[in-house]
Amino acid sequence: MLTYILITLSAFFMSVVSGFIMIPQILRFCEKRKLYDTPNARKLHKNNIPRLGGVSFMPSMFIATITALLVWMNTSQGWKICISPWSIFFAVGVIVIYATGVIDDVLGLCARSKLFMQIIAATLLPISNLYINNLYGFCGIYEVPFFIGAPLTVAILVFIMNAINLIDGIDGLSSSITLIALTGLFYIFFCEHIWVYSILIAGLMGVLVPFLYHNVWGDAEKNQKIFMGDAGSLTLGYILGVLLIKFCMYNPQFMSYQKGSILLSVTLLIVPTFDVFRVIIVRLIHKKPIFGADKNHIHHKLIRAGLTQQQALLTIIGLSLSYAVVNYCMFNSILVTWIIAIDILIYVCFNFTLDSFIRKNHSNPFTIIKKA
Repeated sequence: MLTYILITLSAFFMSVVSGFIMIPQILRFCEKRKLYDTPNARKLHKNNIPRLGGVSFMPSMFIATITALLVWMNTSQGWKICISPWSIFFAVGVIVIYATGVIDDVLGLCARSKLFMQIIAATLLPISNLYINNLYGFCGIYEVPFFIGAPLTVAILVFIMNAINLIDGIDGLSSSITLIALTGLFYIFFCEHIWVYSILIAGLMGVLVPFLYHNVWGDAEKNQKIFMGDAGSLTLGYILGVLLIKFCMYNPQFMSYQKGSILLSVTLLIVPTFDVFRVIIVRLIHKKPIFGADKNHIHHKLIRAGLTQQQALLTIIGLSLSYAVVNYCMFNSILVTWIIAIDILIYVCFNFTLDSFIRKNHSNPFTIIKKA
């Protein structure tokens, strides 16, 4: 066990070092090629900021993957490479999403093209027989047949990718939310002694450390600040989604029955998922385009209420952690369905309270921002 722990720590620190080496190189590349995220009416930053920070994520995952394979090869099974079909499809899916994000950040892609590639990458999971096959009592549902679980898996994975992408609106937010979720997943797989996944997660967590450093504390005037771009947010969303689906799928050969799988999965990404649902509902109520861009996400509302970007970031992180504590306390005494219903009620009350602070501001958050 000690060997696995040391290798897990090695994967984490290798990713940290890799990130601190790569990101300055990416910053110089963006400066030379003029690859910037330029300010507009919807965005909060004032300067041109390089947007290819997410390019550093895949090399980190590569380092972690190689380490994980070496560990797998050196287990009691001997030096025999045993890679499941879903792992191959997962790797292909990550590459597809990563490439889509990089192309969008450099050349630009329309929303339909990105959605199409997301669906293709998500569909690879059910093809490899990885899908949600049990809801563990949520809404009274337990076992789920393939013809329902497969499209549900694709829809959830696409939704998570876009939720992480859409909440990437202020410095450190998307990466912090992802880091919280990865920490929870790391704890689960670590406790189950599933070392390969623990190592993979540790590798991804590692590269978020240098990215957060440059994203939150980097000086834009000195070309030290960077955004993750779609290459980063979509890749993070895809990996998170796959890991959550892997955790939720009941497979006694892989992991024991986890009655809290659905609740934990919702809890780890509760703020971005609830925020997307809220924005869609509000747009439908006001008869605005669902896929239009506006300034009605939770971070926009907190800033309109008078908070700085840093205060908004800490508030959302605090809200995410509070949900984790509350749900943990309720888990053994209340049904999962009712816990999630209470979570929704808390989120609605939070937003109504927040709205009361910004009613005096007559700016219209539903004004659709047209892309240049």
